[in-house]
Amino acid sequence: MSNLESRTLTIEKTFNAPLKVVWDAWTQSEQIVKWWAPSGMEMKVSEHNFEVGGKWKYVMPMPDGSEFVSEGVYKEIIDYKKIVSSADFKPMTSNVELIALFDAHGAQTKFTFSVVHPTEEYCKQQEEMGFYNGWGSAFERLQQLVEVQ
Repeated sequence: MSNLESRTLTIEKTFNAPLKVVWDAWTQSEQIVKWWAPSGMEMKVSEHNFEVGGKWKYVMPMPDGSEFVSEGVYKEIIDYKKIVSSADFKPMTSNVELIALFDAHGAQTKFTFSVVHPTEEYCKQQEEMGFYNGWGSAFERLQQLVEVQ
């Protein structure tokens, strides 16, 4: 589990939205369903217990009738600063850790999102499978959501 930097993929964005609006989009089920899935896809929150030790589970029905399941357990929450969670994205990704950092800059919010993988090889594989495109698309939807409020 060494080489943290080489096992981590990170995206940074600055949203033209206050910290509370961005935080709420990450922590409230009714907001999460509006941006977590790719454009044109439906997302259902089947579980969301936003507290340390609480579980979350989001389900996206696929056109072929299968389901893409995102789930994890909250490991650390510092209100309006940091969310750390385990995460599995079945059937594609398992045993990763999500770290979302929030930093207020006046009416803007600097957002840093990192995914820590168990090995360097797995990290590289996830990057090649489209990590930046996939999460980048979700964060574009998040940006559209928070910047219109």
